[in-house]
Amino acid sequence: MKDLKYLAAFSVPLVAFISLYFKGYFTYLTPIYAFAIIPLLELIFPIDTKNLSDDEADHKLKRQIFDWLLYLNLPIVYGLVIFGVYEVSTSAIETYELVGMILSLGIVLGVNGINVAHELGHRQNTKERFIGKALLLPSQYMHFYIEHNFGHHLHAATPEDPATAKYNQTVYSFWFTSTFRQYVSSWRIQKKLLHNNNEAFFSVKNDMLWYVVFQISYLLLVFFVFGVNGLVFAFSAAVVGFLLLETVNYIEHYGLMRLKTKSGRYERVKEMHSWNSNHVIGRIVLYELTRHSDHHFKSSKKYQVLDCHDESPQMPYGYPTSMVLSMIPPLWFRIMNKRVPKEMVA
Repeated sequence: MKDLKYLAAFSVPLVAFISLYFKGYFTYLTPIYAFAIIPLLELIFPIDTKNLSDDEADHKLKRQIFDWLLYLNLPIVYGLVIFGVYEVSTSAIETYELVGMILSLGIVLGVNGINVAHELGHRQNTKERFIGKALLLPSQYMHFYIEHNFGHHLHAATPEDPATAKYNQTVYSFWFTSTFRQYVSSWRIQKKLLHNNNEAFFSVKNDMLWYVVFQISYLLLVFFVFGVNGLVFAFSAAVVGFLLLETVNYIEHYGLMRLKTKSGRYERVKEMHSWNSNHVIGRIVLYELTRHSDHHFKSSKKYQVLDCHDESPQMPYGYPTSMVLSMIPPLWFRIMNKRVPKEMVA
C-alpha cells in the first residue's frame, strides 16, 4: 500500500476538475489547495529523511506501478485541457472565473505536466521520452527537454546555467532571464547536436524545429475548434505552467555555485549544489522532485529510489511552501541567504 502513496499526486488534477466544473469561486480552489493547504500539511507532517535499503530499492525498481503512475498523467492532463477549453468557449463566465480557471489548469500543467515530463525525459526508453515531450506540449515548453538534459545537468550551479538563480536575484527577475536564456540555449545546443552529426539545419533531426511546428499546430487547433476564448485560455494556462517550472528552478539551486578548481574548470556537480527537502507531502505530490540533490548526483535514478544526502543543503520548508515564500523576495532572502554557504557567494 505504501507504493500507492504517489496516487496523491492526482489530487491536484482532481481539485482542478472540481474548479473547472463548478466554476464561480471554486475556480480558485486549485491554487488554494496547492499553495495554502499543501504547505499547511507540510508543517503538520514530520520530515522523513529515511533512505531505502539496497533490497528495498531493487524491489521498487522492479515494480511497474511506479512507471504507470507517471504514464497516467498523459490522459489526465490532456483530458483537463480539452475540458477546460470546452468550458471556456461554451459557457458564459465572468473574468474572475476565467482567471481562476487559468490558474487551475496552469498548476496542473506545471505539476502533472512539466514535472512528470522532467522525470520521463531522463529515461532511456524512447516511448517514455515521447510521453514526456507530449506532456510539455500544452505548456509550450518542449525545448525544456533539450536544454535540461544537455544544458542544465552539465552547467548546473554555474553562471553559464540559465536555470540557476543568482544570490539575491528575485524570482520575478529569474522568470525573465531563465525563460529567455533557456530558449536561446536550446537552439544553441540543437545546432551543436546537428553539427556533430553532420546534419543540416533544415533536417528531420532538428527537434527544435519540430517543437515549433507542434506547438504552433496545437495553438491553431485550439483556435479553430474552440475560438479566440479557447486560445487565450490555453495559452495563458501554458504561461502559468512554465512559470511554475521556473519558480521550482529558482528554489532548487538558488545561490548555490560550484567553485573553480586550480585548472580553471568548475568542480563536478555534488550533492551540495542543489537544495533538498524531505517534507513528505511535497515529496509525494511532486514525485520526489524535492530530493533534487540526489537527482543531480545521478540523473538516471528513478524518482521512487532517490536518496537524502546529509551533505545536501536542506530547505527549512517544502517545495510548495518555498515557492510561496519566493514570491516575497525580502522574506525569501531573509530565510535563505544565511543558508547559502559563504564560499559560494560571489
